[in-house]
Amino acid sequence: MDSLTEQGEKTALLALTKKGHQRWSYRQLSDRVLSFANGLARAGFKRGDTVALFAENRPEWIAAALGLIRSGAVGVPLDVQLGDQDLAHVLSDSDARAIITTRQRAKRLATLDLRPNVRLILVDAASEDERSWERFLNQDAIELPTARADDVAVLFYTSGTTGPPKGVPLSHGNIGSQLEMVKELQVVTEADRVLLPLPLHHVYPFVIGVLAPLLFNLPIILPFSLTGPQLLRALSEGGATAIVGVPRLYSAFYSGIISRIEASGQIARRVFTLLLALSSFAQTWLRLRIGKTIFHSLHERFGRNLRLLASGGAALDPDLAAKLEALGWQIAIGYGLTETSPLLSINLPNEWRRGSVGKPFPGVKIRIDPGAIEEQEPTNDRTVGEIVARGPNVFAGYRNLPEQTQQAFSPDGWFRTGDVGYFDDGFLYVLGRVSTLIKTESGEKIQTEDVEAAYASETGIREIGVLEERGKLVALIVPRRTGPGDEAETTVRTAVEAASKRLPSYERISDYAITHDALPRTRLGKIQRHLLVQRFEKAKKAGERAIEARAMAVEEMSGEDRALLENAVAQSCWELLARRYPGKRLTPDISPQFDLGIDSLEWLDLTLEIAESSGVELTDEAIARIETVRDLLREVTEAGEGQGIDPLAQPYEILGANQKRWLEPLGPIANLTARFLYAFGRLSMRLLFRLHIEGLENLPKNKPWLLIPNHVSYLDPFAIAAVLNWNQLRQTYWAGWTGIVSANAIMRFLGWLGKILPVEPTRAARTGLALGAIILQSKKNLVWFPEGGLSPTGDLQPFKPGIGMLLERFPTDAIPVFVSGTYKAWPVGQRSPHLCPIRVLIGKPCNAQELMREGRGQKPYEKIANALQEKVAALRLSSVRTTDLLPPEP
Repeated sequence: MDSLTEQGEKTALLALTKKGHQRWSYRQLSDRVLSFANGLARAGFKRGDTVALFAENRPEWIAAALGLIRSGAVGVPLDVQLGDQDLAHVLSDSDARAIITTRQRAKRLATLDLRPNVRLILVDAASEDERSWERFLNQDAIELPTARADDVAVLFYTSGTTGPPKGVPLSHGNIGSQLEMVKELQVVTEADRVLLPLPLHHVYPFVIGVLAPLLFNLPIILPFSLTGPQLLRALSEGGATAIVGVPRLYSAFYSGIISRIEASGQIARRVFTLLLALSSFAQTWLRLRIGKTIFHSLHERFGRNLRLLASGGAALDPDLAAKLEALGWQIAIGYGLTETSPLLSINLPNEWRRGSVGKPFPGVKIRIDPGAIEEQEPTNDRTVGEIVARGPNVFAGYRNLPEQTQQAFSPDGWFRTGDVGYFDDGFLYVLGRVSTLIKTESGEKIQTEDVEAAYASETGIREIGVLEERGKLVALIVPRRTGPGDEAETTVRTAVEAASKRLPSYERISDYAITHDALPRTRLGKIQRHLLVQRFEKAKKAGERAIEARAMAVEEMSGEDRALLENAVAQSCWELLARRYPGKRLTPDISPQFDLGIDSLEWLDLTLEIAESSGVELTDEAIARIETVRDLLREVTEAGEGQGIDPLAQPYEILGANQKRWLEPLGPIANLTARFLYAFGRLSMRLLFRLHIEGLENLPKNKPWLLIPNHVSYLDPFAIAAVLNWNQLRQTYWAGWTGIVSANAIMRFLGWLGKILPVEPTRAARTGLALGAIILQSKKNLVWFPEGGLSPTGDLQPFKPGIGMLLERFPTDAIPVFVSGTYKAWPVGQRSPHLCPIRVLIGKPCNAQELMREGRGQKPYEKIANALQEKVAALRLSSVRTTDLLPPEP
């Protein structure tokens, strides 16, 4: 560590902040490490004293951890999402003399029953605060102890997949030997820049993601948060060439790519699949890496310099690894445990073997113990058994747990990993955990993770945890989409039946229970199997019918979600969702689109309420990233204190270049094309659907207007357009036609010709409001569908408040419109239209003041929206009473 200063001003740490970054050079890091170590020694901290680290990733965390090691003390990295019970256990078991934390975390620690005289050291406190870590920074040289190989350097606590966290002390010799092994393999080069998107309380990111890059004098990039956009930002701004990640990260990484491809249409999806197969073939059979060339645009988006994806902490799906390789990235897969500092083997990019975890590290010995698995027979001439290991990186034993330490080692001193595997041509393959191996009543031995993978491949299943009940396989299943009980049961049953047909009878589950809550997992994505039995019994007994219509309690959530709701803005948003959707089962994992029914302009209403209740305004990019309620909570947390721009007051400030182009006037050729399409559409509506119009005289002739129609069919905009003459249509813009400009290049061009404003399900409501404000400011006409989407039943839906906000700010003649017949002609879900009469009723103009007097609601915009809804409803009633005016049915 004393050699860090030799790198001078070279970047050691680049931590991205909300709007910028914080850079530490190697000289700065070295100075902080040494001065903190000096300060600890002067404050009376001695060799072997334990000090907990309880904070999020930040440069000060790294400097403090290194300072502890240099001073001879023992750092104890802790997960900030530990529950109170586990946190209290770890602090007590580790006998921590001090806790390095933040001001926010200190408030939580104050609620725990800590030992007397435990000192809090705050890494984010001002220097005048007596608890500030800066009080420890002492530049005066002091003789610090020289570490011995068997001295404990860091004390990690396991994630608790099978019970309370266990202390794993790793010595200087353990960690030093692991670093030498990594150095010998030459996985990275001196030109690499390492992105570290993992919490540092795990040994894998601490040793491989921090200590190893610093040993090689490489820059480490810390993202602002672990959301997808911030990772992309870190890749771009940090110029990362390598990522130290876990399988869940790469799974989300690939899913994001696939989602974008599928959103581009069927042709794009087929082309992508073909190119992926071509790249995989070239790499497997011709030893040619062409992925980075044929997926050039993809690499531009995710960082043109990114080359290496290092995976550890859990098993990486072989199919996913192969796809990432085919896309042009190199994959390095490490295998090991906390107890092995952490890696035992590695699958290197230049000798990558599909499905394997690679060859043993230099200096590490691994063998297969078939005796650990009862009656295990060789498979395909390969010995299958428990993986056991020995080497300088293997720990000496658990803290304060002599019996478990004895059980962890064989009589001849080999460490029992608890994993089942085999060797083939020198490569190690891991089949699963001994603890997850189930012996059925028929005598078959089943690896639950294999069964879970088979069932999870069905699209109807989001998560599945397999367990044993009275000698049979049963499962706890989270459906892909929630919904009414019968719908969820049908979806899951179909998926289970389909997967079961592909499995031998002894690997099929005999019973299952459905839950809408995420399975309990560690931070690295491993299922906490000791909690599955209780969850299964609870779900099976009650069927969750009693709790289907209430929000998930905070104490039921994972540590990650509980930590998320510590933020006041996220808590406010959660409470808003619970009030707004009282008939839904609200959990962090559900989809706003599929489970809460938030689509199109529904986002408008919701984001405005979020802004009003918490002061946070979500950007259009933020809305596009949201796939779950958890994503929404993360986005509002990241948005901070809500210093957003009012889209009605400063609409141009809201829009980016892509949004502003929708406002550009049409050129002569485009104008001629639009006129031809208008004439064709008008003629089609009048001839094929015998369009009947009433109230055309209510459209003002010499001033702009805002048309407010109901929305039951894709034909509604065509019917309304056919009502207008060409001069009116040239001055008219449209909002609220869900997804019209997002399908492909042709639809985007047609959307521009038709002056359709891009208010879509994946866009922010603020963009739609801003576009509407610009149109009204420009004295143009606007058609706005205020229901927020198509009515699935044909009935009039509640109007969203956005229309009220527009009219409150921009007094314009508002004209209610009712379109009938389109629901019969082409309702939601029907593949093609039927030819039947369509009728458009145009009401009399009204203004905002009139609507505010007539409407119900607490706020002016609510009164305007409600009054408009009543006027459209009155037109509907009038339509029913005068059906004799309609042309006769064919």
